[in-house]
Amino acid sequence: MDMMMTRPVNTAIRPVNGNGSNGLSGSAMHALNSTIQQEAAFIPALLGEINKVMVGQEALVERVLIALLADGHVLLEGVPGLAKTLLIKTVAQAIQADFSRIQFTPDLLPADLVGTQIYNPRTHEFTVHQGPVFAHLVLADEINRAPAKVQSALLEAMQERQVTIGDTTYRMDDLFLVMATMNPIEQEGTYPLPEAQVDRFMLKARVDYPNRSEERLIMERMTGAALPVVTPVVTPADILRARQAVKQVYVDEKIKDYVLDLVIRTRQPGNNGLADLNNLIQFGASPRASINLILAARAHAFLHGRGFVTPEDIKAIAPDVLRHRIITTYEAEAENISSDHIVRRILDYTPVP
Repeated sequence: MDMMMTRPVNTAIRPVNGNGSNGLSGSAMHALNSTIQQEAAFIPALLGEINKVMVGQEALVERVLIALLADGHVLLEGVPGLAKTLLIKTVAQAIQADFSRIQFTPDLLPADLVGTQIYNPRTHEFTVHQGPVFAHLVLADEINRAPAKVQSALLEAMQERQVTIGDTTYRMDDLFLVMATMNPIEQEGTYPLPEAQVDRFMLKARVDYPNRSEERLIMERMTGAALPVVTPVVTPADILRARQAVKQVYVDEKIKDYVLDLVIRTRQPGNNGLADLNNLIQFGASPRASINLILAARAHAFLHGRGFVTPEDIKAIAPDVLRHRIITTYEAEAENISSDHIVRRILDYTPVP
């Protein structure tokens, strides 16, 4: 997928409702586009710093930035060694944010994650020691290695944006992103995340191997005399201000209807022209899917310097928003049909406004 560094900002206004106005006047749309382009001016520099270290994986980089701008969290699925840790650490360096990595293991306790009270025998008082979850960007490495109570502690912090230690509740920072990883090839000794908890992640992205030329560049870059150095180009305050701009990105009524068509077809495919999916879907996407499709699409449009959402924005992020929210049946598993296949079928069938 093209990133903003590799193609110029598209300033053209694409009509999505047939009358060329996008539901706004031409002057209002022009002003909104100008505002978004000004607010997104830091994106090329940010991508430039990230790409000093990252090779390929443009879609993955984009998904992390979308979650960052839309105030969501990301679940990554991929084998070890694909630079998942390097990515989130690099992003943290580029935006001058605190970074924390938590290796999930079967013996991990909730207190190891959120913190605990420590008794001081000299003062006869308890002091609070905050855990590694108190950071701007948190990497939950192999989240399915830890038992349910630890997973729940992290997911509570993600959802409620607060942690209670003893009798005191501590708010998380306004800039708080969790990127959790799962290893798809080794399931012994793991604790699968319940579907209701996986639903808390805005996006679930799949990380694949680099191609030959990309891997050669990785090999040369990481075995050179000096490793690339990331220079901070923005601050957490800049990201928070950008989030407010993302909320201004215009979403036409027909785009909203398109999102509803997609999500409802995951629940009632037979009633919406997709009877062949009836026996393949056990549970469809929740209302969080509709919400997150809009939020992520706005962030996607922002990354490309546009003040309005197009159907292409929805189609670009729909697999990452929907794949973990569609529960397939045993019949689908027996036929080797994944939720990705189902999402693609729905996208191909649903008329684009």
